[in-house]
Amino acid sequence: MTYDSLKDTVDHICAVLDNFHVIMRDMTQRGVHHDLAKLGPEEKPYLDAHTPYLRALTYNSPEYHARLALMQPYLDHHYARYDHHPEHIDGRCSSMSLLSLLEMLADWKAASTRHASGGLMQSFIANRKRFQIEPPLFRVLVLTAVQLGWLTLDEACLLCEELGKEIE
Repeated sequence: MTYDSLKDTVDHICAVLDNFHVIMRDMTQRGVHHDLAKLGPEEKPYLDAHTPYLRALTYNSPEYHARLALMQPYLDHHYARYDHHPEHIDGRCSSMSLLSLLEMLADWKAASTRHASGGLMQSFIANRKRFQIEPPLFRVLVLTAVQLGWLTLDEACLLCEELGKEIE
């Protein structure tokens, strides 16, 4: 009897597709619910008062962090609610799930357009240090951004080159 792999292969492809549907459903829910608390009474007043100042500051600068300190009740509420922030658990990306990391990366991309002196590349540089992102995970995040078209390959090479200099 000759084995024909067609049915097994098609079944496998369908099972993987079903698994992707689970992933996409989770990511869609994350997108729909992303930062909705910012519209509520616990967070919106802080954003109304401080966002105009934050936009004018360089991300992760001492002035930026001084402004964030004025927003501590907002930050405590927000980070406790949303697991796409490293501060949700322990301030480290290595404690996050892959789904949370993907949402975080999408958040960084969107947020990087809100600062006059920012960009996704600058966010990667600042956040790697801020959240103690270890080199293997950092490379995965950078390559994911490249694959999504959010960074060029040249930018990714520069980021990983700088990372290599720091760990040598």
